[in-house]
Formats: sequence, C-alpha cells, structure tokens
Amino acid sequence: MSKDVYVIVEQRDAKVQKVGVELIGEATKLAADLGEKVVAVIIGANVAGRAQELIAYGADKVVIVDDPMLEKYATEPYAKAVAAVIRNYDPNIVLFGASSIGRDLAPRVSARVHTGLTADCTKLAIDPETKLLNMTRPAFGGNIMATIICKNHRPQMATVRPGVMAALAKDETRTGEVETFKVDFVPADMNVEIIEEVKASKKIVDITDAKILVSGGRGIGGPEFLPVLQEAADVLGGIVSGTRPVIEAGWLEKERQVGQTGKTVRPNLYLACGISGAIQHVAGMESSEVVISINKDDNAAIFGVSDLGVVGDVKVILPKLIEAIKKVKEEKMN
Repeated sequence: MSKDVYVIVEQRDAKVQKVGVELIGEATKLAADLGEKVVAVIIGANVAGRAQELIAYGADKVVIVDDPMLEKYATEPYAKAVAAVIRNYDPNIVLFGASSIGRDLAPRVSARVHTGLTADCTKLAIDPETKLLNMTRPAFGGNIMATIICKNHRPQMATVRPGVMAALAKDETRTGEVETFKVDFVPADMNVEIIEEVKASKKIVDITDAKILVSGGRGIGGPEFLPVLQEAADVLGGIVSGTRPVIEAGWLEKERQVGQTGKTVRPNLYLACGISGAIQHVAGMESSEVVISINKDDNAAIFGVSDLGVVGDVKVILPKLIEAIKKVKEEKMN
C-alpha cells in the first residue's frame, strides 16, 4: 500500500537548493493530515553528508542515491534513479521543485511509473474525506485556479515553484532515519556527454529572497519612472521587481518578474505601484505578509489582495512617500 510523502530534494554541487527545504516544510503538513512520514530523497555524488541537514528541516527519513554518474545533472540517470526509488518504496505522494531541473525530471519520471503529474502548483492540501491530494494551479492562461486530483494512480505527483511554500525553522536536535539506496547504473544510462560547464559570472538578482519588494506595473508609464522605484527600494532596503508587461516591454530584466510566468515571492512588504492585479500576477505575490498598493483605478483588482490601498497617481504619490520615509529616518538619526 502506498504511503508517506516523498520530496525529491534538488542539489547542485552537493549543496541543497532552497526549494527542496521549502517542500519538506509543506510535506510535514500533508504528512500530518495523513498520519504518514516525510521522506527526503537526495540524488547526486558525495551527497550523503546532507542527510542530517534535511532531517533538521523536517524530514523523518532520508533516502540517499549516491553515485559518480550523478555528479552533474543529466536527464536519463536522474530519471532512472527517481523511478527506481518510487518503484521500491511505493510512496503515496512525490513532490518536485518546479526549477529547470524539476521541470525536466518530473514529467519523465511520471511517465515511467505510469502516474499523473500536476505542474506549477500554488497550493497543496489533503481532502479530509477522501485523503486525496488536492493540487491547485493556475489554468486557462491563469484566468482560473484549477484543483486537480489523481484518484486511480500512485504516487500522486506535483511540482511546486520556488518561493511558494514556507520552509520550517532548522532544528539541529531532530533525529531521523538515513538509508542508502543502490541503483545499478550502466554506461548506456549516460546518453549525453557534458563537455563543459560554464557558470554565469553576472550577479543575478534573486527577488525570492527579498524581504521588501517595490514592484512596478504598466501603470508606471515607462522606464523613465524606474529610478523612482529604485529610490523607493533603496530607502526601504528592498529590491525592484515588476509585472509581466513591464518585463516584456524590456523595462526590467526577466529575473525580476513576479507572477505565474515569473517568480513566486513572499516578502514581508510588497509595494505594488501601478499594478492592476491580474490573476497571473497575484498568483506570484499573494502570500506576501503585507501588501500596499498604489493605483489610480479605485476598482483595480490589486486592492482585493492588499492590506492597504492608496487610490491615486503613483507618479505623484510615490515621490511623496519617499520623502516622508527619508524625513522619518532623518528624525530618528537626530
């Protein structure tokens, strides 16, 4: 009988990626509702030393697949390893991060073990009556939120984007079981040759780590207003981000996009400037602790998810807000 909630923990150069820790946190809630355990699966080369870290973040058990062939990610050997783990342990639920690796790996694994896969989930919950996993994700271009179930096949599988779920606080006193699982690889399993790995030297802005985001939408008018957004971010100690139209217009780089086709964020403060509040954008920021919105349309959808809404022209209001914040800071210093 299928049991337990498994998390396929992504690692790069033997370093656990944040999305895996976030999914372990979510898995603890699902497992509690099912009366089951959380099992973290880490795959790679020289990764055994990460087991205690995963237990500290909430895993009850860690399954390690460690092999020199797994040193760098390649689709075939990783898919073979995950599929072998699933066939051996028969999990009830398997979660992947919707990273570049997870999006490549999860569909191939689902096909091999003959089950379904719900991609880019924004919410996971156990139905109290059926005990099935309700997997919620945007559908039809983000215009509705669909909840999908997998009634007849196991495991129930989903991918979740980084930043959607909250990680548990690390508890070094936790204990758990650690098990090594052997996969019999053959040379033919490595069907590609990695000739060279080139890492980008450019420092990428990670808006998913930001505590404060000042985000611009089409309502800011054009790129000439971006310095004002940056000044607001500077006085608040935050980062500038934007909506899809802003990114597609070339006003900001892609890594700063918030929303269904961008990144999911959960800052302490999200300052939405000239953002209408399309569901595709809201899906990426609705978990923010505090949302303050400035929009001249008093019927803008963004106000529906805001803690504080200011109706007015952002080009007039934001500079005044910046000056007010600067004044308060100066008074505190004096």
